[in-house]
This record gives sequence, C-alpha cells and structure tokens, in this order.
Amino acid sequence: MYLTISQTAEYLHLDVSEIVRLIREKQIRYVRVDDDILIYKEQFNLFLKERERYLKEYQDYLNTPLPDDIDIKDED
Repeated sequence: MYLTISQTAEYLHLDVSEIVRLIREKQIRYVRVDDDILIYKEQFNLFLKERERYLKEYQDYLNTPLPDDIDIKDED
C-alpha cells in the first residue's frame, strides 16, 4: 500500500517537514507518479517495531525506583 507524504506523517506520528527532510536525504524510498510522491508503507515495519521496543524500555527505565542513597544515613 502506498501513502502520500501527509498520510505517511500521520502514520508515523511525525511532522510533514520531517518526512520531506527524510525524502530529501534519501532515507525514505518513494515513487513519483506524475506530480505525486508515493511512499511504500511496509518499509516502516522495522522502524515502528524498534520504536515500540525503545519506548517500552524507556518506560521501564522511568518506572524503576531509585536506590537508597548510601550517604543519607551516614551522619558524622
């Protein structure tokens, strides 16, 4: 399935300007049909999977309690 630039931005939860930048830097493959730029949706499967994994790891990190500080109990 092919998406337009705005549909791709919505699908990836990014700004349209970010999608345009990625196209300009040739990090996203696209097809030009007449004056339209179409982007193949399936090329983002790995990106979405890795982003989901990263967000889960980050959330786990945020949910980890802070260890007790050793120096707090030390009174001289």
